[in-house]
Amino acid sequence: MDPSLNSSSVEADAVVADPPRRPRRRPARADVLAIGAYVLLGVLVCLNYWVDVQHRVSSHLPTDHSWFEWLFAHGAYSVQHLENPLFTTRQNAPDGVNMMANTSLLGVTLPLAPLTMLLGPQVMYALYLGAALSATAATSYWMLSRHLVRSRAAAFAGGAFLGFAPGIVHHANGQPNFVSNFLLPLIVVRVLRLGEPGRWRRNGLVLGLLVAYQVFVNEEMLLLTALACLVVVVAYAVQRPRAARERAGAFLAALGVGGGLALLLTAYPIWFQFNGPQAYRGLQGGVFHSWGEDLMAFVTFARDTVAGTEAVEKTIGLTEQNTWFGWPLVLVALAALVLLVRRSVPARILAVLVVVFTVASIGPTVRFDGRETDLAGPWAYLPDDLPLVEMMMPTRLSLVVVAAVGVLIALAWDALARDGRPPVPAPRTGDDTDTAAAPAGRATAGPRRRALRLVGYVAMVAALLPLFPRPLPAKEIDPPPRFITAGGWRPYVPEGRTLVPVPIPSNVHGLSTLRWSALTGHEFPVPGGYFIGPNERGEGVFGAPNRPTSTLIYSTMDAGTLPEITDENRRQAVDDMRFWRASVVVLGAGPREAVLRDLMTALLGPAQRVDDVWLWDVRDRV
Repeated sequence: MDPSLNSSSVEADAVVADPPRRPRRRPARADVLAIGAYVLLGVLVCLNYWVDVQHRVSSHLPTDHSWFEWLFAHGAYSVQHLENPLFTTRQNAPDGVNMMANTSLLGVTLPLAPLTMLLGPQVMYALYLGAALSATAATSYWMLSRHLVRSRAAAFAGGAFLGFAPGIVHHANGQPNFVSNFLLPLIVVRVLRLGEPGRWRRNGLVLGLLVAYQVFVNEEMLLLTALACLVVVVAYAVQRPRAARERAGAFLAALGVGGGLALLLTAYPIWFQFNGPQAYRGLQGGVFHSWGEDLMAFVTFARDTVAGTEAVEKTIGLTEQNTWFGWPLVLVALAALVLLVRRSVPARILAVLVVVFTVASIGPTVRFDGRETDLAGPWAYLPDDLPLVEMMMPTRLSLVVVAAVGVLIALAWDALARDGRPPVPAPRTGDDTDTAAAPAGRATAGPRRRALRLVGYVAMVAALLPLFPRPLPAKEIDPPPRFITAGGWRPYVPEGRTLVPVPIPSNVHGLSTLRWSALTGHEFPVPGGYFIGPNERGEGVFGAPNRPTSTLIYSTMDAGTLPEITDENRRQAVDDMRFWRASVVVLGAGPREAVLRDLMTALLGPAQRVDDVWLWDVRDRV
């Protein structure tokens, strides 16, 4: 890294306060090229899905993949039938699922409902996943190029990292909600502009609209962004107390307007989330609290990068891969902070973010290279039932560190790009920037300075290239039975009754049968499913509470042999069919088809062979 970053970082503060205007043609061309590159990266990441988009799912999180396909179908169904999208009985019949209390992505699936109806949920999933990655990189590029750095190359590098960082690409394996971060840069920019004099109404209204919409995209990422903004504002106020006092009035007024508008727009959905049917309080046993970031994860290459391998997942990658910067980027980032932090307010704020959220992401116990140490982490001192904390996963706090590193990349690259050029004009009086002047004569920098700049560029490129994403791993999945896709089920399932697929969908079993519902546009309700709902104590648990018959199905699948069936088992099966309001039980082809057919025959009597499925018509018994 170039020592001149210390002096050139002065200019970064000036850019924050008043980004320089440039001729329109060159930035427009650069912007188009940047967005085009991001689109190509999005296509590359999803390439393995497009090979056979109808029959491929994530090999890392296939159930999550199927869940989000189901969500796209839910959005289309809600729009088509004008039903309340906050709740559905098309899964977990007859109790239903509180969609606001689950990852529902309503801010995406509802507007895209016409496309889902036209293209189908499989195509929409792959199309949206790549688009969300690209859009996040694009809005990050806009934030950096318009509000922080002069160099378009610096903004491009930072935007590419923010959109396609190893931790973000990792979540693209079945969790598109965590790559749908395109609104977050806009929210951050608006928060940092709340103190502008004379614009508190406009800034507040825009912030309120952005926050309200983000609630329907990903509440968890919104919370992380809010925590990060809080740290940024406090860190700024500590460093610039006079400027902070001068802007406090406008800031608080705009914040009040934004908060009030966001609350007005989201009050009922949030009430429904915590008080509507199938709402819950916390998760049983606080299952997420132990998921802290392993310290070795920061210097390890992620699996889905060109330098990564699958071997690391067996040790430190068992939960999530959120940071996974690799040791070259960690060294370069630390060097950049050391060189920038003395004179750059943005760099000092980034340093605070990195420290605070790195420590916070450790969790209740410090983990190192896949092993728990005897050292207690910060979460060990927090009560499990603390509001908001009860639902948080410590490792995901490190996503704020990812964002900070992305901005730092842009700052460092910009400092290198402007070395040797005339410094920007001194900031206006009262601007919140460092006032030290950059050294004179930089336009005539000698060979030594040019060599140092080259070393800086080489170091940054060498740190970033190993993190270039690879196409996400995908696997083939069996298509639904023709009986389902061709509508052969219709004569058997009247309105108000359910189709019971075997195995019954759950977070462990029944991946393929959950897709039956998604790929038919939710035309029939199914019991069970993949969601979070309340147990008898009101705590959140994954999936529907098991009925005797579903438990028997799962245990038979695991054992691969038919257990002894008693009259009590048969009575319970009839009771369960009555509870589910079953019309027919349907078994398609699969690895456990024979033993499951024997099981259901022992419980419900002989099956009919209809098209390519085994069918038990139970309408006369329930």
